[in-house]
Amino acid sequence: MFAGIREDIKSVFERDPAARNFFEVLTNYPGLHAIWWHRLNHKLWTSNWKWLARFLSTVARWLTGVEIHPGAKIGRRFFIDHGMGVVIGETAEIGDDVTLYHGVTLGGTSWNPGKRHPTLGNNVVIGAGAKVLGPLYVGENARIGSNAVVVKDVPAGATVVGIPGRIVAKQDAAVTEQRQQMAKKFGFDAYAVSSDNPDPVANAIGRMLDHMHCMDQKVAELCQSVNRLGGNVCSQVPDLNIDDEAFREAERQAALARKKALDEFDPTI
Repeated sequence: MFAGIREDIKSVFERDPAARNFFEVLTNYPGLHAIWWHRLNHKLWTSNWKWLARFLSTVARWLTGVEIHPGAKIGRRFFIDHGMGVVIGETAEIGDDVTLYHGVTLGGTSWNPGKRHPTLGNNVVIGAGAKVLGPLYVGENARIGSNAVVVKDVPAGATVVGIPGRIVAKQDAAVTEQRQQMAKKFGFDAYAVSSDNPDPVANAIGRMLDHMHCMDQKVAELCQSVNRLGGNVCSQVPDLNIDDEAFREAERQAALARKKALDEFDPTI
């Protein structure tokens, strides 16, 4: 149990730049508290203590603002950011490393018994206010935009936006993996630079990462050729030393600039 709690807290640091230390996350993240309550309630549910499981899940909803039916199946390192207003139905199934933001509903579209709620694959991200309804399947690494309403299966690696949800692009697996590796190297969030992100700034960063990856390959090939001819170059490449606080401040300023630009945008011009 305690190993699972530590794993959950560690996963928060990978997905929320606002997290500062272990104690802060332990005491101030209601999304995590809701998950820990659910693990207890799910054990009670599967042990046929169903009324007690439902009662404790109601208590957890009062305390955290997150409603998870004790019958739902949830994988490892599940993270609910902010948490308020999240609803997860009885027959929902959630894979590993899934992230939900506030206001997300994993709901049903039928009163018939049986499987009526969604199944999410590993590494799925669902934006704030999105509704995923019915016994559909959301493939691994899929992204669902804020306030989208999804009523059909989502293929792996796809991004869905709008009402009803539509696929705006399906990520190329090789490009996505390449960008994730470059993003980790240079300190960018991999989701923010995905190939299908509608943010023009994020798209520009993605193309910059593609270019840097290409240049890295060309430099490595050049160094190998020079060394084969008897030279001694590129024997030691200095490590990057990125100041996390400085980067986060730059990230905040960029977000504020984008918000200001959107606020001042006049579509009638």
